[in-house]
Amino acid sequence: MIKRILVGLGGTPYTPVAIQRAVMLAQSHEAELTGVTVLDTKRVRCEGTGLVKAPNRDSLRAERMQIALSQIQQCVGEFESACQAANVKHRVVEESGDAFSSLVDHARYHDLMVFGLRSIFEYDFMAGAPESLLIRLVGAGVRPLIAVSDRFRSMSRVLIAYNGSMESAKAMKQFVQMRLWPNAELKLMTFHPSGDQADELLWAAAEYCRAHGFRVCHQSNPGDPRVLLLPAATMWQADMIVMGNSARSVIVRKVLGDTLLATLRDTKIPLFLAQ
Repeated sequence: MIKRILVGLGGTPYTPVAIQRAVMLAQSHEAELTGVTVLDTKRVRCEGTGLVKAPNRDSLRAERMQIALSQIQQCVGEFESACQAANVKHRVVEESGDAFSSLVDHARYHDLMVFGLRSIFEYDFMAGAPESLLIRLVGAGVRPLIAVSDRFRSMSRVLIAYNGSMESAKAMKQFVQMRLWPNAELKLMTFHPSGDQADELLWAAAEYCRAHGFRVCHQSNPGDPRVLLLPAATMWQADMIVMGNSARSVIVRKVLGDTLLATLRDTKIPLFLAQ
């Protein structure tokens, strides 16, 4: 059951899609939305100003702050207009400080998070790698999470990456049980090197999905999922990829797994991430 959805209002090309996706889900599930903005004034003001001569430093900082505040106001206005037009209960939370900490705090009390695939907050002038904040959130366990692309898609085809691990099974079950798009066709895909074991995994998983009323097909695609997953999803014209954790190694990979990390960095297809 979904009753509270958190939406990142980031001022990026992904933000309008995130708003539209969240509003439509809120309508179909009678849920309320929380739109969140996070402005770290220290990062906005300080990025690169050490290279600027002192007389121009204050004006550059003020200009950046004005840009950030303007982007926030525009995002909030678009969010509130969309919610009002759809008659969706909503509120806006405008935070300051560290974006990662703020989003983790709010995620505790929401059933689902909707953000952009790339820079979550455009007005963070020191964001670094565009996907870095999203990767940190996923690594911290902020899930289930929908990471939207910059183009709105109707959810007709959803590919579920499945390897038989408990983590990938949890992701599949959570997606199926939430019934975000009950009319979507599901495709279960495994990359198991053994054909017999792959068939056994896929048959059992497909039966589970069918028991929940979904249309299901499946495919075994032996090989490295880091290389094969996105091309396979693109070829099938998937509108979303469902993933969970699948590997354990060091640092980031210890939390995310190689395949999930590679997919987060390279995909243009929206993701549903669960644990």
